[in-house]
Amino acid sequence: MSRVRTGPVLGLTAQTVLLAGLAATVGLDVAGWLAGLGYGVVTCVALQRGLRHRVVDRLGPADRVTLTRGVLVGGVTALVVTGFSGPTPLSVLVPMTAVALALDAVDGWVARRTGTASALGARFDMEVDAFLILVLSVQVTPVVGPWVLAIGGLRYAFVVAGWLLPWMRGTLPPRFWRKVVAATQGVLLLVVAADVLARPVTAVLAAVALALLVESFGHDVGWLWWHRSTRPARVAAPTPVAALPGVAPLPAVAALPSVPSVRPRVDSITDRSFVAHQPV
Repeated sequence: MSRVRTGPVLGLTAQTVLLAGLAATVGLDVAGWLAGLGYGVVTCVALQRGLRHRVVDRLGPADRVTLTRGVLVGGVTALVVTGFSGPTPLSVLVPMTAVALALDAVDGWVARRTGTASALGARFDMEVDAFLILVLSVQVTPVVGPWVLAIGGLRYAFVVAGWLLPWMRGTLPPRFWRKVVAATQGVLLLVVAADVLARPVTAVLAAVALALLVESFGHDVGWLWWHRSTRPARVAAPTPVAALPGVAPLPAVAALPSVPSVRPRVDSITDRSFVAHQPV
């Protein structure tokens, strides 16, 4: 019988409480409620599966910080979806997003200080970052234009490409610039979402964010292409063993199918940026 881990369940409970608080203060419509709760349920189920796969019962200290960020992202999602049918309460959305972005630096620091960095924690952090960027892209679309959705969609397009192209599934080496670009996306989109600057300026900021992201993805795609396995190993067929008196000779062993060359995998657990681009 599978065990229910309390961490993800507490996260879903906190998500429901936050949504109830938002509904009572600034108001949420049915679509906003469904979006926030759906996000919370998916997060809870994904964490349950991740913990079960690792055969652990509890979230680590850094994972709890990331879960807090995830709950805030669920609230942001509900506000953005509610804004489809009316004005979005920016006085709540902007501070909530700012706290979620600030905590992105905290969970990594906690993981390093406590020695609890893990593949699950890195993946969890990356997914929360990616979804927040996608939601912010949706929020600023009416201000900037539909092209800004590319900022939130590039990472998911990279994942789909990894399903179709085997060479895109390689492990990327850590790159500090990738972290800088990831942090810049959230900050620039938050400034655009705050709607405190002139429209031409916000368009320029969004264009800068997209250009940086395209450069980061382009660099990583180029690296994966350059380091793809292109020289298959060949196994020569051995010479048949001479027959002994009264024993039938052994046939030659056919060459094994060519196996792609294996390159060293680079540990990128500590690279917790959403644009780590690791295929899933």
